[in-house]
Amino acid sequence: MTITIAVTGKSGSGKTTVVKSLVNALHAHYPEKSVLLVDNDLSCELANAFGIEIKKNINSIRIGKYSYHHSERMQKHEVVEWAINDMVLNLYDEIDLVVAGAPFTKGCTCVTDQFIDDAMVDLIKSYDIVIFDCEYDLEYLHKLVDYPLDTTLIIADTSVSSVYSASKIKESSMRFAAQGQIGVIINKVKDNRVPDNIAALLIENDIKMIGMLPYDKDLEFQNLMRDSEILTQAVDELMFRLNLSILGY
Repeated sequence: MTITIAVTGKSGSGKTTVVKSLVNALHAHYPEKSVLLVDNDLSCELANAFGIEIKKNINSIRIGKYSYHHSERMQKHEVVEWAINDMVLNLYDEIDLVVAGAPFTKGCTCVTDQFIDDAMVDLIKSYDIVIFDCEYDLEYLHKLVDYPLDTTLIIADTSVSSVYSASKIKESSMRFAAQGQIGVIINKVKDNRVPDNIAALLIENDIKMIGMLPYDKDLEFQNLMRDSEILTQAVDELMFRLNLSILGY
C-alpha cells in the first residue's frame, strides 16, 4: 500500500524546504522504504533544491517535445508509460524524483491525458511513499493524476496574508482531498509560539493546525540546496500526526 502526501501553499511559505525536511525525516526512520517525489510546482523548485536542472518533464510528452526512441510495435499507452518511467531520476538511495512541468487541461480531446494518468497511477503504486510538491492548491495535481491522498499539508507562515491564502487553498482543495486529512502547518514560527492573531484566524476559518515548524534564520541567507537540520528535527517530531499509521506512526 502506498502512502501519499501532498504539500501545497503560497509561494514563499517555505513549502519546498518543508518537503526536503519531510523526505530527510522519513528516510532516517525508514531507509528501506522507496520514496517518489513528484515536483508538480510550476517553478520546479524541488528539482532545483536538489541541484538538478530538468530538461524533460511529463508535460513534454503531450506537447511532442520529449525525444525518445521506441519500437514501432509499442502501443501509444506503452510509449507514454515507458517515457514517464524514463524520466524518473534517482536522487540517492531509495529516493526518486519526477517532474510534471507546466499544467494542462485534463479532459481535452488528446487521449494522451488518460495515458499519462494511467501511467502515473502505476508509477505511484510501485512506491511505498509518494510526496507531491504542489502548485498552490491541488487542482494542478488532479490535472496530472487522479489518485487518493492520505494527507494534504498546507504550508503557511505567521503572516495574516499567508493564513488567508491557506484558507482559500483549503477551500479549493477539499474536493480533491476528501478521502484523507487536510490541515495547515505553520512554518517560520519564532519563540516556539504561534502569534495569538494567527491562532485566532485559524479557528475563525475552521482550519486544523497539524503542527508548527520553527524559524531557521540560516535559510534566509542560503539557497534551496541547503538542508535545515532544525526543520528536519521538527518535522520528525510531528510525523505522528500525518496519518502514516501504515509506517508505524
